[in-house]
Amino acid sequence: MSNAAILCVDDEVMILESLKEQLQRRFGDRYLYEVAEGVNEAWEVIEELYDHGIRILIIVSDWLMPGVKGDEFLIAVHQQYPETITVMLTGQADETAVDRVRKQANLYACLRKPWTEEELVQIIMDALR
Repeated sequence: MSNAAILCVDDEVMILESLKEQLQRRFGDRYLYEVAEGVNEAWEVIEELYDHGIRILIIVSDWLMPGVKGDEFLIAVHQQYPETITVMLTGQADETAVDRVRKQANLYACLRKPWTEEELVQIIMDALR
């Protein structure tokens, strides 16, 4: 079992399933692939992974979710886990939100919906170099 994970956060189950499937297809069993249907669930997953000694390498988070938006979540993640790479997934984020995350959460990339598997994989591969 891998001791490194990639976490995907989105309020749409179909998006999460697609992300996880695409990552597994390309990276196989090199990483654990976790999903969360919102920010509260994401924090639970993060805590559980770290409690088990599993490092989260990358978090891919949607921007527009009920409750806490993805930019606020990624900024909070960066404050607690600055070594975790952050990627925002969005079809609706404005440039102000993207810029704020770039500055305050060291945003690695912004992946626009609809994305292609090649775009996703390239961002992950580049980020992990």
